[in-house]
Amino acid sequence: MALKKVKFQPGFDKQGTPAASPGKWIDGDFVRFRYGIPEKTGGWQQLTNDQHTLPGVARAQHTFTSLAGERYAAIGTSQGLFLYYGGAFYDISPLDSALSGTGTFTTSAAAGATVTINFTSHGLEPGRYIVLSSVSIGSNTTLGADDFTAHPFEVLTTTTNTFTISLTNPAAGVTTTENNVTGMSNGGSVTVTPYAEVGPTAQTLGYGWGTYLWGDSTWGTARTTSNVTLEPGNWSLDNFGETLIATIANGKSFTWDAGATNARTIRAALMSGAPTASRLTIVSETDRHLFHLGTETTIGNASTQDPMFIRFSDQESTSVYTPTATNTAGTFQLDKGNKIVAAVQGKDYILILTDQAAYVAQFVGPPFTFSIRQVGTNCGCLGQHAVSFAQGAVFWMGTSGGFFQYDGTVKQLPCLVEDFVFTTGDGNLGLNFEASEIVYSGHNSLYTEVNWFYPKSGSLQVDRVVTYNYGEASWYTGSLDRTTYQDADVYTKPYATNYVAKDESGTNDPSDVPLFPISGITNTYGATVYYAHEVGTDQINSTGTSAIAAFIRSSDFDIDDGEFLMSMRRFIPDYKQIVGNSLISLFISDFPSQTQSVSPLGPFTVTSTTTKIDTRARGRLLSVKIENESVGETWRYGSLRLDAQPDGRR
Repeated sequence: MALKKVKFQPGFDKQGTPAASPGKWIDGDFVRFRYGIPEKTGGWQQLTNDQHTLPGVARAQHTFTSLAGERYAAIGTSQGLFLYYGGAFYDISPLDSALSGTGTFTTSAAAGATVTINFTSHGLEPGRYIVLSSVSIGSNTTLGADDFTAHPFEVLTTTTNTFTISLTNPAAGVTTTENNVTGMSNGGSVTVTPYAEVGPTAQTLGYGWGTYLWGDSTWGTARTTSNVTLEPGNWSLDNFGETLIATIANGKSFTWDAGATNARTIRAALMSGAPTASRLTIVSETDRHLFHLGTETTIGNASTQDPMFIRFSDQESTSVYTPTATNTAGTFQLDKGNKIVAAVQGKDYILILTDQAAYVAQFVGPPFTFSIRQVGTNCGCLGQHAVSFAQGAVFWMGTSGGFFQYDGTVKQLPCLVEDFVFTTGDGNLGLNFEASEIVYSGHNSLYTEVNWFYPKSGSLQVDRVVTYNYGEASWYTGSLDRTTYQDADVYTKPYATNYVAKDESGTNDPSDVPLFPISGITNTYGATVYYAHEVGTDQINSTGTSAIAAFIRSSDFDIDDGEFLMSMRRFIPDYKQIVGNSLISLFISDFPSQTQSVSPLGPFTVTSTTTKIDTRARGRLLSVKIENESVGETWRYGSLRLDAQPDGRR
């Protein structure tokens, strides 16, 4: 029988069964589609060495350029605010007010690196970062004041009136002498200033007595069920010219001036005149107004925060928000939804998304400044960062399932992986809705992709990705776990963050990497690694180079709608590109309900010089899997030609 070419459409189809999706790809990992054919994705490389990870989990990333041409990436984590510049990280985390009063020092042992600070009603919790100042040291110790002021510290343990820190810190260049501290007894004094509190590393449910129906259950007993979400620590980041605008979700806004003298040594400062509690902020780029969304009705009074209230500044200002006859500041109250969830800059508008609806804010000039109108309903956004602007349109992940697009009108996108992504339950790879606030969307303009990184069912951290390729009008899924993702713009490659978690005891996960963060801070609760993507073919980090195991699997195909069994004698692989080896496996079954088995002659190793592969396989249904498993391997597939003929009905 003549060779038969087997063609497959671009993208995955997970809506039907393998037998009901002829000519489709149904599964894969670390693959994408270009010009209709699949290929392995590019690799990624850690941007800094193992002593330059970030403390906590990254929840926002923003790149921008100063007027001097300096390129920056701002990264907001659950522990603070940091800059990537020139191959290194800088700590610009804002600080809270200093604790009232001063503390004194002791050591937990006669000699050691653990120091106890006595501070009445300090209110700190383990994992909080602090800076120490106005330090005086008692007698009979090898320590000096600079040992406490040279870098920040992490609070390790607490009681009501004490907390501990550690002087053992390889990243901070701590000396042997400092690691063998001569004992102190209520010696000296110190002023303690905490980092601005961002929030927890994960989204959780609230189980306190006040989180559900009043009077439900026993007074003073925590609930066993809840429908109240406690949001994770989050940031919104944008730039107003060369000034970075950073807002802690439901908290204060801060600024950092890239043009300041010795800017990278200066921490972000509280924004003057701005609201003190906002869900998020965004700069209207074309007209230079700063929007505070879900903010205070009375500026400076956090108790007046309204999740559906909007304030925007006077033009060219970040400090003037009170409307007058001589400025363009203003306010607006949205009415469709319970809270403003997200906002994104479009071509000449800002798209504002609540948990139920979509609004467009467009600059119209005085006297109204902005026109804010509803453009969609039943199209709420899942999370603050679950939205991207790409190729003239806005794309986002919906609150109750589905993906949406705004390009002048709101429409739901056809999606052949929708059930897969939104099906929950134990063992499923669909979204964990109880952790949906951490979903992060990232545009990859190099390959016309919009990615949504999400936590699968049962997970509290990102561990899956779903991708819409708007150039190919196709969808695919995978296991790439990135907590933030920034398109190639300021930098030539996409930059993304990966969270390496630790449990609360500080024990490393098996996959952990050395965790030595910047500025001498320890990181008991995990760290963030920063990667440049679309670099090479492998994963390169502080632990070395490892292979990215990519694969793709087809649906079932048959002869004459399955009327006959087929006997296959050989196949001819076709690759547009292949480096190293690629493996091809054949899966055979007689009926759709049967478990497919791999051909005993597979997997077959294919190289750039392979012309054909002889085999013997017999069955009614056949599918193919293409994969790689070793360092340095990459491939771009073409087509498959089979020598197969009918071989009876049973």
